Amino acid sequence: MNQMHAATQQRCVRVLIDDDNADVADSLSMLFRLYGHHVCTAYDGLSAIEEGRRFQPDVAIVDISMPGLSGYDVARTLREICGDKLLLVAVTALSRIQDKLRARQAGFDHHMAKPVDFEELRSLLPS
Repeated sequence: MNQMHAATQQRCVRVLIDDDNADVADSLSMLFRLYGHHVCTAYDGLSAIEEGRRFQPDVAIVDISMPGLSGYDVARTLREICGDKLLLVAVTALSRIQDKLRARQAGFDHHMAKPVDFEELRSLLPS
């Protein structure tokens, strides 16, 4: 089975991507759309929270280090809005043990270091 055919077997999910680096956010958005997922993109924490309320994502991929609201704040708020059904993935340059612990305490389910491997990231999505 080729890779694109395998991708069509994965359930379509609603993915919120939040990263203040527009190139990273837009690239991830484009890749998830190519695999048939519904995507909403935000470039700062406040926008991500607003979009989370409106879009009700199944998955949120959030950068930790952003101006204004940090990804930790975004994760806590999205968890309150969407509950436990939301899969929260931290994508960050912060990858020390204490960074991973802090991400877990903020409500993230997974912690991935940048640059992220897209196939690994995609494998975390619900099937």
